Amino acid sequence: MIWRKAGLVFRPSGERWWARRYATIPTVEVLDSSTLRVYFAALDEHSYGRIGYVDLDARDPRRVLAESAEPVLDLGELGSFDDCGVNASCAITVAGQCYLYYIGWQRCARVPYMLFSGLAVSDDRQRFSRFARTPILDRTPAEPFSRSAPFVLAEDGGFRMWYWSCLHWSDERGGPHYNNVIRHAVSADGVQWQSTEAVCLEPRWPHEYSLGRPWVIRAGDRYRMWFSIRSHDQAYRLGYAESADGYRWSRDDSAVGLARSASGWDSEMVCYPCVVDVAGRRYLFYNGNHHGASGFGYAVLEQE
Repeated sequence: MIWRKAGLVFRPSGERWWARRYATIPTVEVLDSSTLRVYFAALDEHSYGRIGYVDLDARDPRRVLAESAEPVLDLGELGSFDDCGVNASCAITVAGQCYLYYIGWQRCARVPYMLFSGLAVSDDRQRFSRFARTPILDRTPAEPFSRSAPFVLAEDGGFRMWYWSCLHWSDERGGPHYNNVIRHAVSADGVQWQSTEAVCLEPRWPHEYSLGRPWVIRAGDRYRMWFSIRSHDQAYRLGYAESADGYRWSRDDSAVGLARSASGWDSEMVCYPCVVDVAGRRYLFYNGNHHGASGFGYAVLEQE
C-alpha cells in the first residue's frame, strides 16, 4: 500500500474545560457521503479523559465542519471501571441507534491502570448513555488483567470483535509494562460476548511487547487488519495483517505503507489506526507524537 499523508487535522485549542490537550484514538463514523464524525478522547487539567467529536468534510477531511462543545460521554461514577477516563474505540449503527464501544480507564497503584471495554448508546449522537455500569468485556479466569480497545463488525446476522488483551505485566526496563495480544469474540446482539481463547496476533517477542487498537475491514474473501505496535527499542508504529476467516492471521508489516515523518507532529511515532472508505476514497486516520498529544491526522490511499 502507498498512502499519501494529508497532514494534521485536529487538536484541541485548550479552551474547553474537558479538552485542555490530546485528541487520542480517532474513531470515525461515516454519517453520510459528505460527513465524517471523528470521536476522540481529550484530557482535562487533571488528566481525566472524556469523549468528544469533530465533524469533517468527507471530500476534504482537513476541513472541520463542527466540534462538540461538551463531551458526548463523561467519566464513569466514582469507583467504576471507567472513573478515570473513557476513550472511543468503535462506532456502529444497530437498530437505528449508535453503539459506541469504548475503553474505560481506572488508575492503579502497582501498575499504572486497568482497561476494560464499555458500551454507550445514543439516538442522536449528541449524548451517549451507558448500556450498563459494568464492562461488556470484564475479567475472566483466562484474561484477568485488561480486555479493551474493541473493534466490532456486524456480519451474517451477528457481530464479531477483535480486541486488546493483556497476558501479564512485567516489571522490567525501568518499571511495569503490559504484554498484550489481539483476541477475537462473537456476539448475537452486540452486547453479550463470547471470547475465543485462541490468540489472533501476538508481538514478536522479545523486542515487541504489545499489539493494540485493531481496526478491521472485510474486502471480498479476506479480512484486513491494521494495528499499533509497541516495542522496547522503537516508538509506536503500525502493523498490518490479513486473514481468510478472521481467526488465523498472516502478518506483513511491510505492507503498511505509512511511517513516521522526518519532522512535525508525527515525526516520533504513528499509532491507533482507523481506516474508512467514503466518497470513493480510503482514508487512514491516526495519532502522532505522544499517542495523541499532537492531535490526529490522516492519509489517503493512492495505491494498493
